[in-house]
Amino acid sequence: MHPRDEGDNPLRSLDEWEDFVAERYPQPGQKAKADYRNYENPGRESVREFYRLNHRYQTYDFVQQKRREFLTFNHREMTVLEALDYLDTLVDDSDPDIDLSQKEHLLQTSEAIRADGHEDWFVLTGFIHDLGKILCLFGEPQWAVVGDTFPVGCRFSDRIVYPEFLADNPDHADPRFNSPLGVYERGCGLRNVQLSWGHDEYLYHVVSQAGCALPEPALYMIRYHSFYPWHREEEYGDLLDEHDRAMLPWVRKFNPYDLYSKSPERPDWNTLAPYYTSLIDAYLPGSLRW
Repeated sequence: MHPRDEGDNPLRSLDEWEDFVAERYPQPGQKAKADYRNYENPGRESVREFYRLNHRYQTYDFVQQKRREFLTFNHREMTVLEALDYLDTLVDDSDPDIDLSQKEHLLQTSEAIRADGHEDWFVLTGFIHDLGKILCLFGEPQWAVVGDTFPVGCRFSDRIVYPEFLADNPDHADPRFNSPLGVYERGCGLRNVQLSWGHDEYLYHVVSQAGCALPEPALYMIRYHSFYPWHREEEYGDLLDEHDRAMLPWVRKFNPYDLYSKSPERPDWNTLAPYYTSLIDAYLPGSLRW
């Protein structure tokens, strides 16, 4: 069944989307669905070390510090393509699935979306969703840029990847932060919740303050695609408002393309460049403030 059947209904279950995309993109050498996000892979010890550092240092105060530092957008001006050129040098230490460059992963994601005939804004979202990883260009360690995100300022869920490492986070024993709501109010909405700092939140603010024409579902995909404890594990429900619940199906719709389009096959940028350049010119033209 084509995913745009049934009125392009984003309410298809996550399992249905995962099965659909995994079956539709059987690339040579591509892994089975159950093998993705396998954090016990003995060949990726660096992933475990990444999350040990991430969970130790991503505190509520640390997030506030990084927001003050980077949401002034005074570090550099770059076009989308200039940012992509940098990403071509980066391999994500938090990713247990594949060692392709970020640019190649972005193209795999967007081309899978494009192949299913989705709107051009959805394709562009797939193409740019990890651009916030240019934080590494500004000297940030990967544990403060990539990986799954989770709320700070309230009790940590045991459904966060490697939850045992969160015992070393100073917030774990802080009475301000160890209740289910912590510093937040019930139903306050994710826009009022501080997540662990990283590329999702950063890129969301970069494109928002640039006045881009991407619709609200695209902005949610960018901002929350790494928030697996919410969109996959269904945690933190007490913090959600009705807008979050309305947007959740769109984040879930995006996730299988992000995850299951990964394969060793390398996209040909020279062939694809004219199409993506036209999308960038339509939605995010010129230099952006980073």
